Amino acid sequence: MTRLGHALITVLGLGLLLGTFPAQAQTFLTIGTVNNGDMVRMQLLAKEYEAKHPDVRLNWVVLDENTLRQRLTTDITTNGGQFDVITIGAYEAPMWGRQNWLTELKNLPASYGVDDLMPNVRKQLSVDGRLYAVPFYSEGSITYYRTDLFAAKQLTMPEEPTWEQIRGFAEKLHDPSRGIYGICLRGKAGWGENMALVTTMVNAFGGRWFDERWEPEIDSPEWHKAVNFYVDMLSKFGPPGPSSNGFNENLALFNAGKCGMWVDASVAGAFVTDRTQSQVPDKAGFAKAPRQVTAKGSSWLWTWALAIPASSRKQEAALDFILWATSQEYGGLVAQRYGISAMPPGTRLSTYANQAYLEATPFAKVTQEAILTADPTSPSIKPVPYVGVQFATIPEFQAVASLVGRQISGALAGNTQVDKILHTSQGAVRRTMKRAGYYDPK
Repeated sequence: MTRLGHALITVLGLGLLLGTFPAQAQTFLTIGTVNNGDMVRMQLLAKEYEAKHPDVRLNWVVLDENTLRQRLTTDITTNGGQFDVITIGAYEAPMWGRQNWLTELKNLPASYGVDDLMPNVRKQLSVDGRLYAVPFYSEGSITYYRTDLFAAKQLTMPEEPTWEQIRGFAEKLHDPSRGIYGICLRGKAGWGENMALVTTMVNAFGGRWFDERWEPEIDSPEWHKAVNFYVDMLSKFGPPGPSSNGFNENLALFNAGKCGMWVDASVAGAFVTDRTQSQVPDKAGFAKAPRQVTAKGSSWLWTWALAIPASSRKQEAALDFILWATSQEYGGLVAQRYGISAMPPGTRLSTYANQAYLEATPFAKVTQEAILTADPTSPSIKPVPYVGVQFATIPEFQAVASLVGRQISGALAGNTQVDKILHTSQGAVRRTMKRAGYYDPK
């Protein structure tokens, strides 16, 4: 035997004797997630999970929303196998589940309480009753407003405001000399950024993405009214550079006391009322998302969920982790560390049956109503061939909405005119749909 062989045997023997080598191999789980506040909390609290599972190590890939979607879509469609747990939404879950790109979540333990999941949230993550992701949190869109600024101007926010009323309030609240902007809205391009808001506005103005024959209606009167209204209001009464602002940027502005109003995801309620994050925690009011000619489709419905790619080789460990991260136990841990109002909202019936949660959470009622009343199967006053309030659950939507989102963001930045870009977008979207085979070739 060579000297090297003797040396290796000696090192191995010492390692076993001193216990310096692990008794069992560790499992490394790679988790792809979005960089919003609730997911950051999950990453911090996951140290508790690792402490109870010393054989598991979590590798976090935390990205902004647009980049995450691009990375996950590329990986899942190419069977790349880079991720063991992925954070996806109500758009991807049913499509990817139908393609068998996700692991079906069946025979879940009774302790998980799958029947405690809100029915319409669970339905968003299922295909023909088969569950492919578990909800981390769910949201509608609601209106946030500064109660102190409204009182100072003798204004009263209705429970169900219209967009016209919101514009009137924004004009009266707008005071850039004091660093206060009448309204903050998403302007950053992305099908899940500015187009989430713009689509609900189009719905509220009576429009839709496609007619029953999948012909796009982006050049319709309803789209022109809604988008012109949005660009004009945000340009006049919003913060500087609104085309760069998404959810996180507007949350920071509101928490800094710079937004008179903000229409966005209900999940932000836990952050705008958090004294460790917000400068105006006791000055935030909550109302339903604005309507216009209709309330139908005026509030979006979205679920951030955890799923397991079918390409992962660590199925059992991945399942154990996602069940922990979406469990009642995890909600209790959040409440213990950050306060009961910080519990992941919108996923479990038991959360809204908890009187302590309802009393401590001023945005609980409006959040629950937004989630329960949103109907993805009928998002417009006109009939539609698709499912989804602020999106259409078809593979092409991500591309076409991103295209339109870039055009609208450019109009908001002053680079072009709304009517021109909607006409151009109409043709571009139709070409995409034609190439995808949506129209009779005759």
